Amino acid sequence: MPKVKIPRKSTTVDMTAMCDVAFLLLTFFMLTSNFVAKEPIIVAIPSSVSEIKIPERDIVTVLIDAEGKVFFGLDTQQDRKEVLDNVGKAYSISFSDKELTEFSKITSSGVPIEKMKAFLALSIEARDSKEAALGIPTDSLNNQFKVWMKTSRQVNPKLRLAIKADQKTPYKVVKGVMTTLQDINENRYNLITSLKEVSTK
Repeated sequence: MPKVKIPRKSTTVDMTAMCDVAFLLLTFFMLTSNFVAKEPIIVAIPSSVSEIKIPERDIVTVLIDAEGKVFFGLDTQQDRKEVLDNVGKAYSISFSDKELTEFSKITSSGVPIEKMKAFLALSIEARDSKEAALGIPTDSLNNQFKVWMKTSRQVNPKLRLAIKADQKTPYKVVKGVMTTLQDINENRYNLITSLKEVSTK
C-alpha cells in the first residue's frame, strides 16, 4: 500500500504583535524612568535603615568626597543660572550669557568662584576630569559654600537640602558643612544613604 505524503507547512510565526508590545514597553519605560544625573565625583554612601525618600524636584545637593572636597548642585537650569549670576555679583565677577548657559547644563560643580570662568571655558571632557574637581572652599577665612547656599535659598525658597557624603569622609569636614548650614539657619536637611537590609531574626 503506497504511503500518503503529508504536505509540509511553513513554521513561520508572525512576530508583528510581539514587536509592537516590545516597543510599547520600551517607550513606556523611557518616558517614566528618572535618569541619574552625572556627578563630578564618585561617592560611596553609607548604609542606613531609613526608607524616607527625598523629593524629586526643588533639590539642592551637597556632595562631599572622601578627601573632604565639597560640591554643589541644583536640579533646574533656571535656578543654576540665577544662582551663579548672584554669587558672581557677591564676588564682583560678571558672567556672560554664554557662561551662564554653560553653567546651567552642569548638574553639580565644585570650583572656587574665582576659577569659574576658566572652568566654563574648558571642554566637557576636561570639566569631567579629576583635575577640574577642586571643591568649593569651606574654610572660615573663605567660606564660599555659605554664599552658594544663601544665594540658592534666595533664588528658590522652596528648595530642599540633601547632603551626600562618602562613607570615608572625615567627620570634621561633614561637621564643618553642618556648622555652616546652621550659621545661615538651614537646620533641616536630608542625608542620602543606601538602604541597609534589616535582619528579621
